[in-house]
Amino acid sequence: MKFSRDELPVGTPVVGMVGGGQLARMTQETAIALGVQLRVLAEGPGVSAAQAVADAPVGDYKDPETVRRFAAECDVVTFDHEHVPTDLLRALEAENVKVFPGPDALVHAQDKAVMRSRLDSFDAPSPAHQVVSSAADVADFAKRVGGFPIILKTTRGGYDGKGVWFIDGPEDDAIAVAFGSGVPILAEEKVDFVRELSAIVARSPHGQAVAYPIVESVQQDGICVEVTAPAPGLAPERAAQAQQTALRIAGELGVVGILAVEMFEARDGRLLVNELAMRPHNTGHWSIDGAVTSQFENHLRAVLDLPLGSPAARAPYTVMVNVLGGDVEDMHRGLLHCMARDPGLKVHFYGKSVKPGRKVGHVTAYGSSLEETRERARHAAAYLTGTIDE
Repeated sequence: MKFSRDELPVGTPVVGMVGGGQLARMTQETAIALGVQLRVLAEGPGVSAAQAVADAPVGDYKDPETVRRFAAECDVVTFDHEHVPTDLLRALEAENVKVFPGPDALVHAQDKAVMRSRLDSFDAPSPAHQVVSSAADVADFAKRVGGFPIILKTTRGGYDGKGVWFIDGPEDDAIAVAFGSGVPILAEEKVDFVRELSAIVARSPHGQAVAYPIVESVQQDGICVEVTAPAPGLAPERAAQAQQTALRIAGELGVVGILAVEMFEARDGRLLVNELAMRPHNTGHWSIDGAVTSQFENHLRAVLDLPLGSPAARAPYTVMVNVLGGDVEDMHRGLLHCMARDPGLKVHFYGKSVKPGRKVGHVTAYGSSLEETRERARHAAAYLTGTIDE
């Protein structure tokens, strides 16, 4: 179903989101509440967001004419992912299309080498790094940072642990695999870290910005499996330091919308920037139920240049656990048990078929006890996936 502007209430803003994944799907809930008409350029008719958004044409986000036609019916264009070519977005801007975040900002989430170079220009704290083009470069870099192991990453296209290699020595077979990827390669020091943190901020076109509580994220096989807000045991001054770093990055890069800055809390005390994402982020899903204003609402507010909402937490602790696909295909069969056991639990499914390791939803619990809140969220996720049966 497609709506024309004539069928919408007067003044209804139309936001176009390129990409039809779960981020667009979760944005729709906020769009409905705000009276915003959300359009989605979907990868296929049955993708996650297309099940929930009435106006979801199917098209290739890399095709200029497809994106141009889509954008022509929107007041502003934003993204469910970072993969739209920047040249295409610059062409849209030249035609007076509002694109948020703009291509000059978005490229820093698309290209890790560009990101590292730009962060270096204003001394944002980062792991030691170098673009490498040969095994000899890899060996030289390892010598510079005190030896192996080190990390190799594709500068473009990696996600959820893909495009990342842990290199144990100069003869490691993964070096050839990395250079065989056909993408420029970035070498980074292997940080000895205590844990991973995420700093999420929202920024509007005129520069208003808000920072969410710093969260702790747990990764397994490169996939985020659990998020705790706020990060337990993080000293207030350290949390403020992480928030200030994220706010500075957002301002320096001219980000509009949500910016997620994933960080390492190193054992030697450093807080180091690992990755950037310029869209609602997995480590911010807790905010749907656990914050005064969710990351999805603040993303929409930002791209529409509306005043931003409070990012404050609603409870002392919120724990979000991703529901990953396993052997159980019918996730809904577990709702009766989970909801009866825990009336305060929040469950979010993404409309995706179950595949092993695939993010098909998440659960959120909040409360005053960290241990109890974690147990509630972990139990629900395990029950839905069939890992436990009681």
